[in-house]
Amino acid sequence: MNVLDRYIIKEVLKGTLIALLALYALFNIFSLKDELKSLGVGDYDLQHILMYLGLMIPHYLYELMPSSALLGSLFVLGGMANHRELMAMRVSGVTVFGIIRSVMMAGMILVAFSFGIGEFVGPEAEKKAKVLRSVAKTQRPVTRLTNGLWLRDGKQFINVKDIYTAGDMANISVYELGDDRRLKKMLYAQRGRFLEKGLWQLKGVQISYVSADKVSAQHVDEETWYSAVDPDVFDVVVMDPENLSLSDLSKYIDFLQENKQDAEKYELAFWARLINPFITLVMLLVSVPFVVGVGRGVALGPRMMLGILIGMTFNIVDNAVGQMGVVYGLNPLLVAVLPSCLVLLRALYAISRLR
Repeated sequence: MNVLDRYIIKEVLKGTLIALLALYALFNIFSLKDELKSLGVGDYDLQHILMYLGLMIPHYLYELMPSSALLGSLFVLGGMANHRELMAMRVSGVTVFGIIRSVMMAGMILVAFSFGIGEFVGPEAEKKAKVLRSVAKTQRPVTRLTNGLWLRDGKQFINVKDIYTAGDMANISVYELGDDRRLKKMLYAQRGRFLEKGLWQLKGVQISYVSADKVSAQHVDEETWYSAVDPDVFDVVVMDPENLSLSDLSKYIDFLQENKQDAEKYELAFWARLINPFITLVMLLVSVPFVVGVGRGVALGPRMMLGILIGMTFNIVDNAVGQMGVVYGLNPLLVAVLPSCLVLLRALYAISRLR
């Protein structure tokens, strides 16, 4: 790595950081405005709002990284072009692809940062934020569903109406089938708490045993329930699938497939989650044709507006394609990569014309 590589990498990283902070500040203002509408609801006070917004920081940083990389690189490379720094580099023997290589090296650093935030910090922080807000506002479960969350574990069909946290739930119904696929046992519990892998503790339990000639029932204060259902499964309800970590999504997809349930929505979220950090590289490539080869004196304002339009358009198209993929049952991997690949091909074509 030579001096010019280090210089370009440093400037691109600095420009991306400035753009990231600016976009985050803008989004945070709107988020604060929305949260203030709920001020005073239940125990939701200003302290809770600030804690919620603080826990959501990793999520916003992750989501805004591709757009920030685009804006930051347009700003930095545009400034270099206006000051004839890029021209000086090319006169000294640095090719267009040499400049792109340096920009991509900066991009790999941003990808590593984005992946670390999105996989290891953001999901857990966002889950805590949503639990904090829900409990403070309502003192009720994090999620309450009219028909409940339905799961299947072997011969057991499980319905959970109220979820407080991933390991704490209420209003649980379990229907167990026999070998002849007839209803064998029904169980209702007022509350359930996860103890360890494969083991739950249920409280306020009513059990009904069903046979061909009679139905018998009993009530117990506590009951041990053996089930392969893991607390991570309930993260899907507490959070949007798009914001879960890759490991959580993978576990839930395996769970659904083992129980012969539709996992297409979560497969799409998995592939989109895997590809999202690398969209940063695509956005950096997009910025190059708008700077390299553009004459000196071109204002930065139009470049920045163009970058904002490209970023917004890409996000809208990406989300629209994802929703269409779910509705029409398209291949999740294809749906996840298609928008990025189209933009990448267009950027590579524009770069090839810079020769």
